[in-house]
Amino acid sequence: MFRVFAAFVLAVNVLVLSGCQQPTSSSDATSVDDYVDASVPGSLNADASTDGRTYRVARSNEADLIVAYQYKTSFNATVTMNSNSSQDKYDIEFPVTLSQASVKVNQASGGIITPPTGSEAEHSEYVISQATGNKFGAAGSSLSMRFDVWYSMPSQQKEALISVAFTMVDNNGKVFTKTATINVAP
Repeated sequence: MFRVFAAFVLAVNVLVLSGCQQPTSSSDATSVDDYVDASVPGSLNADASTDGRTYRVARSNEADLIVAYQYKTSFNATVTMNSNSSQDKYDIEFPVTLSQASVKVNQASGGIITPPTGSEAEHSEYVISQATGNKFGAAGSSLSMRFDVWYSMPSQQKEALISVAFTMVDNNGKVFTKTATINVAP
């Protein structure tokens, strides 16, 4: 009898307390896109790589191969802590440090990633050849940088999708990442 009563009380409490919770409104959700802007080209062209940049292909029973990258492209990117970043609801404490900017190049067709099959691999490398700094002092401040990217795709085509990620840390240790994509024309 006591077990039935205890189960009943527990069930009633669960029902009563679940009615007290306020549902999450979609307007309450925040996104890094609300307070950080990243400006990169929507598309760009690549040329044959002629500067001698290479990558290593490890082979198990033979000497490694040193292979020249097929293509090279370059682009400028600007990251801005827009005016929304000063709003209390985003809880951003300035200065904000751009701690990492990274690039991933994927084989693609029409902007759609087409992963290599079998043991084939995509090869890429990048450098930030110039940057205006790594600190955002306040809302509205921007940083610009230039990326040089080398790559070779298993498809032997130059069409690719470049994903750029900008990781930032505010003065209180809050980490957030803004991403952008660029289509490389065939």
